[in-house]
Amino acid sequence: MPLASAHRLVPEATFIEPDPGADRVAAERAFATLGAFSPSLAGSDESMDAAFGLFEVGIDGLGPLWGPEPVLIERVSSALHATLPGEDLPPRVGIAGTHFAATIAAIAARPGAPVIVAPGDEAGFLADRPSGLLTTDADVRARLQRFGLRRIGAVAELPRSALIARFGDEGARLHARARGEETEPFRARHAPERLGLAIPIEPPVEDLEPLRFVLHRLVAALAAQLTGRGLAADRAHLTVELDLAFAPTGTPPRMEVEQRFPEPTADPEAVERLLFARLEREPPPAAVQRLDLELCGTTPAAGQQLPLFVPQAARTARLGWQLARLALTYGEDRVRRVAIADPEAPLPEDRWAWQSVGLGEDVGTSHRP
Repeated sequence: MPLASAHRLVPEATFIEPDPGADRVAAERAFATLGAFSPSLAGSDESMDAAFGLFEVGIDGLGPLWGPEPVLIERVSSALHATLPGEDLPPRVGIAGTHFAATIAAIAARPGAPVIVAPGDEAGFLADRPSGLLTTDADVRARLQRFGLRRIGAVAELPRSALIARFGDEGARLHARARGEETEPFRARHAPERLGLAIPIEPPVEDLEPLRFVLHRLVAALAAQLTGRGLAADRAHLTVELDLAFAPTGTPPRMEVEQRFPEPTADPEAVERLLFARLEREPPPAAVQRLDLELCGTTPAAGQQLPLFVPQAARTARLGWQLARLALTYGEDRVRRVAIADPEAPLPEDRWAWQSVGLGEDVGTSHRP
């Protein structure tokens, strides 16, 4: 909703500017931490997803490795706190035999006070909970209230056929959830692959051209791995380690560059040109002794249908990549593209709008720790 409307409804609230990129990074750090305890993980790293912040961990058979469930909870909570030290968000943990019951247990839990449902006791644990938790359908919730079914236990006592007659397929799911039966089989999350490679430079170099040669080798090697796996990456993380022997006092030991691509790619020339444009715009402040490159956000590479008789331009000549390089060279605030907003608008100036050049509002970020 508009910010002004939200402020009128909750004037005492604090509104924070959304940062999907930072949210995604925090979620990926949490997934990496949880992956050290169990290979079975599920959840979303998209902050606009309704389930964002809900991490599912399959713990069957992990007792001999990590100890009883309370011990596992303590270890996981401590690891998450160490991984996300800047986040004042202590985890709330629920354990149960079904996805729905475990979710409700986590909602009912408090930091430091997990809720553990004994095996087979899911129906008893859910019985006193509001029936509206059984579904996200507002109409079904309202009808449950009209029928006097305000608690999950009351829904569980009804015949399954009666619920199906009233609510169709959703009625069957209501009945199964209320009785502590699994309705959503666990589907482990496919963790995105991250490919990284580093090359030391001896002796350290100050000029960009020798640096480009090393960058070319890094990008070519990682792109070959992407191509061999049928993948494409949507961003690169480049770490430039500096030699401080002859550097001015106060020079940081490294600089880091995070660069998103206009589209997922495994084209080494496109990646190299974009990263080198970043280094040209913001050269290293001292001689470089090591380059560390990681290609992240890998997804299955999409095919492209090519005409039979029309010569094909190089992939780097695509408009999105060219605009990205121009934005890096001249500044992202100086390069924009036009998008049709409302072709039927009565005023010509309302029919189109300026947009950023394909890398989001921020073309890339870099910092020197």
